[in-house]
Amino acid sequence: MLYHIETAEMHAGPRSGTVYTLIRPDTGSLAEIWPANGFNCLRWRVRGHDLLYAAPDWTSNPVPTRSGVPILFPFPNRIRDGAFSQGGRAYSLPKNDSTLKNAIHGFSPRNPWRVFGYGADAESAWLHGDFQISTEAPDAAGLWPGDGLLSVVYRLTPDRLRMELRVRNVGDTPFPFGLGFHPYFRLPGNDADLSQWVLHAPARSVWPLEESLPTGDRERVPDELNWNRPRPIGGRVLDAVYTDLGVIREEPGGLLLRAALSHPERPGSLEVWTTADFRESVLFTPPHRRAVCIEPYTCTTDAVNLAARGVDAGWRTLEPGGEWAGVVEFRWNPAA
Repeated sequence: MLYHIETAEMHAGPRSGTVYTLIRPDTGSLAEIWPANGFNCLRWRVRGHDLLYAAPDWTSNPVPTRSGVPILFPFPNRIRDGAFSQGGRAYSLPKNDSTLKNAIHGFSPRNPWRVFGYGADAESAWLHGDFQISTEAPDAAGLWPGDGLLSVVYRLTPDRLRMELRVRNVGDTPFPFGLGFHPYFRLPGNDADLSQWVLHAPARSVWPLEESLPTGDRERVPDELNWNRPRPIGGRVLDAVYTDLGVIREEPGGLLLRAALSHPERPGSLEVWTTADFRESVLFTPPHRRAVCIEPYTCTTDAVNLAARGVDAGWRTLEPGGEWAGVVEFRWNPAA
């Protein structure tokens, strides 16, 4: 068996639990996943290269959305004023973004997940986690319409970290949702200065933002935010929501190469692949500038309120018993 899984009891902040590390020893590849902390993949290593940023104070201060690969559900990014309506009923969420004016990033990154199963064989190592709003987020009772179950299977192969996703409506009323990932990518060598990192992330449009919230319009990508051709990040501060995404390359089976990150003086490229339903992307440089976030979303920021205005924002609703499935895959391409 080429792969195996190691477990250890670890703590981060007030929570403790089993941490699962998926390993392929001969290639130096691993993925370290923390189910008690939002099922976050805190470390992804390929051929000895650590490709994710984790805050140095993670164990004492595990801010849910600032390290590793936070999973954002049942909505990514912000909901204006933490307020929306569904089925004739008004809902009010905690205002927990940095301004304390809006709700942000859903319930899944802030709560423990349930491990459903794991295994390893000659092809991969995998870990399956479930997040059901009614059971894993008891503090959210009454805050969201219906009840949804998000299942995520992390699958490690030598150069890839794959996330196989399924959302099910397990309630008896319609369940609205959006899904996103907030990975903090770093390149081998851990340059603190991002200026030479080369980004390629084609898109035709952006959602103009006012105080981090879309106006509802779309605009052609301006030159300063244009990554349709690879170019260095330079000194740019990124925090933009893209739509009408382009495709660098497509594979049989439906996976689309949406973005790539590289360095002109080193071999290799970090690639973000998704299925087509991930129709939006956020590009973000955190203030510490030790990572670049390339965030695949199924919808834009504040999609629930934009949808109520008739805007095609990617917002989805599942009827009772309905399901949705998708894939996000990160790859290290050593030959690029």
